[in-house]
Amino acid sequence: MNLEEYFARTGYKGSPEKQDLETLTDIFQHHIRAVPFENLSIHCGEKITLELEHVYNKIVRRKRGGWCMENNQLLGWVLKCLGYDTSFLGAYVFNPHQNAYASIMTHLLVKVVIDGKAYIVDGGFGVSYQMWQPMELVSGKDQPQAPGIFRFTEKNAVWYLEKMRRKQYIPNQNFSNCDLLEKKECRKVYMFSLEPRTVEDFRFQCTYLQTSPDSLFTKKSICTLQTTEGFRALIGWTLTETTYNYKENMDLVEFVTLEDKEVEKTLKEKFNITLDRKLVPISIKGFYTI
Repeated sequence: MNLEEYFARTGYKGSPEKQDLETLTDIFQHHIRAVPFENLSIHCGEKITLELEHVYNKIVRRKRGGWCMENNQLLGWVLKCLGYDTSFLGAYVFNPHQNAYASIMTHLLVKVVIDGKAYIVDGGFGVSYQMWQPMELVSGKDQPQAPGIFRFTEKNAVWYLEKMRRKQYIPNQNFSNCDLLEKKECRKVYMFSLEPRTVEDFRFQCTYLQTSPDSLFTKKSICTLQTTEGFRALIGWTLTETTYNYKENMDLVEFVTLEDKEVEKTLKEKFNITLDRKLVPISIKGFYTI
């Protein structure tokens, strides 16, 4: 495992010598635009494991993506190798269909401290809730980014992330009531504490999320990737391409339904992913919004 190979994977060509916010942001943005957030292994008959070398080989050498426990573990390793002050945190993801936060800590994220200021770096959430810049860990401050306005709030040592989105224009009105569309303009994303975590804290969750019939990730095959203008997502057979702020305070959201024979080609052309095994797409109604 080496940094040069990782940077070749993400296309980062800057100098990583400085451990400053500008360099961190640049490295982070190259990661989220090159490495998809995806759970396709579950639907290809592959097992997802958390050993760092396995994660590295999957994402860097096989040019796959991964979910938060893979993407953010790899990002954390990269940043630590570069000399950043990093630690892992654990979050509980908000389920809009149950209007509640999960009871299991399933989301791994990275905290980075630069010149005494703490930032959250999360390259493993995907779709419109994927931050594009490290977020300063301050309570009650709006932090506008291309995807929308993010904000942390803190109460009794628990931190909450929420995001306010723009209005959406959907040219294909057949999808105007699609269950994948988030209807609320302000959406809770997850909650977390500042207690340091290790990858070992996520072993059970890693197994649970890829085997339980109650898991979102067994109910939907997901592949999402950030672009310079927005993001694209393939969920089951539904391909979504979103352009942020294509008009004032308006995002363009384009949907198309793929046939089985188009899925593999789309993964290659839109996400630069070639699978070793046959994907069996799935998309059970509900449980996920973009």
